[in-house]
Amino acid sequence: MERRFEKQEVDVVVVGLGAAGGVLLNALAKAGLDVVGIEAGPFWDPQNDFASDELYSRTLAWNDTRFTTGQDALQFGSNNSGRGVGGGTVHFTGVFYRFHESDFRVRTLDGVADDWPLSYEDLAPYYAKIEQDIKVSGPKEFPWGAFRGPYPYPEREPISGNSQIFRKGCAALGITSSVAPLAILSAPFNGRPPCINRGFCNQGCLPNAKFSTLIHYIPQAIEAGAEVLSDSMVTRIVVNKQGYATGVEFSHDGKSYAQKAKIVIVSAFVVETPRLLLNSACFQFPDGLANQSGLVGKYIMPHSGHDVYGKFDREIRLYKGTPVMAVSQDFYETDQERGFVRGYSLNAHGSRPLAMASLAATNAGLWGKELREIMLEWNYYARITVVGEVLPALTNAVTLSDEKDEYGIPRAQVSFGYGENDRLLIAHAIETCNAILEAAGGRRAFVVPDSAHLMGGCRMGDDPAKSVVNEFCQSHDIPNLFICDASVFVTSGGANPTETVMAIALRTAQYIIGQKGRI
Repeated sequence: MERRFEKQEVDVVVVGLGAAGGVLLNALAKAGLDVVGIEAGPFWDPQNDFASDELYSRTLAWNDTRFTTGQDALQFGSNNSGRGVGGGTVHFTGVFYRFHESDFRVRTLDGVADDWPLSYEDLAPYYAKIEQDIKVSGPKEFPWGAFRGPYPYPEREPISGNSQIFRKGCAALGITSSVAPLAILSAPFNGRPPCINRGFCNQGCLPNAKFSTLIHYIPQAIEAGAEVLSDSMVTRIVVNKQGYATGVEFSHDGKSYAQKAKIVIVSAFVVETPRLLLNSACFQFPDGLANQSGLVGKYIMPHSGHDVYGKFDREIRLYKGTPVMAVSQDFYETDQERGFVRGYSLNAHGSRPLAMASLAATNAGLWGKELREIMLEWNYYARITVVGEVLPALTNAVTLSDEKDEYGIPRAQVSFGYGENDRLLIAHAIETCNAILEAAGGRRAFVVPDSAHLMGGCRMGDDPAKSVVNEFCQSHDIPNLFICDASVFVTSGGANPTETVMAIALRTAQYIIGQKGRI
């Protein structure tokens, strides 16, 4: 640890090494910049640190205390963010969707939320570059959105029993379905094996068939000269009298350190990014960094992620195979006849017994005899998970609480509640899921309310009074401070956001490289 801090100012310091931070670190290092990545959690070794065990896998999640309030208080842990090099990509399902063109023009098309300052076309080449870089596996033709395929690697097969049930029900109702595009190999690549359907994607992939920045971008960045400081919690961004960021302070093994940098990039996730910016308040910026608009931490958006279960007379075996292997986006775009705007994706989503039982108990209120009977026959259940767009609302926010953690940083307080449009969308999606399961021969069983994929909190925009960063994730207030992760999202879309996070990060990296020291 000591050697780096004897070195003087670096070109860039990246705070957080998940989906965005890993892409940034790699691109900047390969361009010849002197770059340091700082990560709060450990530097995982998949072969020694990952286990095909549900309980042990919880160590991969960010489980620090966060206070959660509001009418629909959010749950945190394994379904939201990761702690360690690779972040949430270490334990995500590998589902890899592009956003649709309409996602960037919601105000123009639907009269709600706001338009992004960039378009789908602006991100399209970065989507393509990322897909090629990591060899996304997908169908020859994807039925929805601007990009219809083909993907670099062929689709995964065979699909799971749960996905087969989903596709059977969709076909019976005339709903289009498809094999899901996945950041999981269907053929060998770069010394990594293809997936053999072990199904432990959420527990950390031992064979490394599933992509993560931990095993793909971070090693490349280190080879190109980047340095990674793990188990190091950034506590403050330092600003000089002229109002420019000069680096960060962080804690490692109980000691405080500083890293000076010409450019600071925060990629610490939707909760921790606003938390760090607000905690870095100083004389020049008394309300927190990048917060002259007052919008740091505001407009957070999860996806509504309700799980809908149906029971069948034959075994489905939810645990077998990659969790998500089939999808429908037939309900993605606005249809005024439904009575709400925007839409959702449906993922045929497998589960393991501990996750199924714990969520059924805590989220659906199923206890005692009823829960026991469900779990005795859990192999007979199929599940569909909603990925529903949630509209941004100013009252949904991350703020600082009065309680401090072991680093002396105020713990985050997260407030959230669904709006009326969100509730109508959720009700429609649940009914659609039930209809699909019934059409496949199942019976309605139960619904587990849930959420995932938190976005927003440092939205991008052209107007500094109404946004935190510009289209290149550059702070309006502090030119050499960048915020680049899912917090910059203006709307949430109806699809898993990881690919869009990575595309934005690659675009931001190319912008910084192109400035050639002018920032």
